Amino acid sequence: MEKLQYISQGHTIHEQEFNIRAALDNGIQWVQVRWKNASEKELNELCMVSKLLCSEYQAVCIINDHVQIAKEIDADGVHLGLNDGSIHTARTVLGDHKIIGGTANTVSDVIQRIQEKCDYIGLGPLRFTSTKEKLSPVLGFEGYQHMMNSLNEKSITIPKIFAIGGVVLEDIQQLREIGLYGVAVSGQITNRPAAISEFKKAMI
Repeated sequence: MEKLQYISQGHTIHEQEFNIRAALDNGIQWVQVRWKNASEKELNELCMVSKLLCSEYQAVCIINDHVQIAKEIDADGVHLGLNDGSIHTARTVLGDHKIIGGTANTVSDVIQRIQEKCDYIGLGPLRFTSTKEKLSPVLGFEGYQHMMNSLNEKSITIPKIFAIGGVVLEDIQQLREIGLYGVAVSGQITNRPAAISEFKKAMI
């Protein structure tokens, strides 16, 4: 599984598509299509275009929230927030071969996601981010360390955990030292797609 995810950004379908293309052109290999305030028609269109683009670049295409769209366009999987529906239902709809990720904010969330057999967990936010309207409590590096310590104390096998929420390049080393598997980045890649190569180097 890739260690760097790009979460798409943009207020219009043109901005979204432009940003996804730019990320792919600069070497991203995992795109999560996320557009919260889109109309159903435009979201469907964006997801379809994104899937075609990702296939062209041999990149993974994950749809945020919308299980049915993911099924219809044969996306590689779906990412579900804590209030975005059941992982079990998504698995039933999409099948065992698709990737299903889930958001977490607390130790109990992480344990729940493990029990639900998520393929990976997006844990955060690391810090305040304007990308998300309803932000969960900020964890900071101390929060991540506490999470990993708690899982180790409970003898729980650490799953593939990605740091999300305001992650910047300078955070990578510390996040890796804490034991996180990877990072999901939106703003820094949207604003400077060339940063993808730097993130990749830092993730090795």
